[in-house]
Amino acid sequence: MGTASGASAIDSAESFTDATRAIIGSVERVIDGKPAAVRSALVCLLAEGHLLIEDVPGVGKTMLARALA
Repeated sequence: MGTASGASAIDSAESFTDATRAIIGSVERVIDGKPAAVRSALVCLLAEGHLLIEDVPGVGKTMLARALA
């Protein structure tokens, strides 16, 4: 691996980290007090996977889905 591609990979990783933190920050403004749920949902979204959230009614499951949509 050359220096140029190594620097490019680091820049890409830093850009991805910055974008991920921005998304988490935006969603956590809507969904207060559930950082683990927000991060799990974002991981599933980025991995193109599925997520099943089970909880009692009225705790923000639909709001979380809409915030990430």
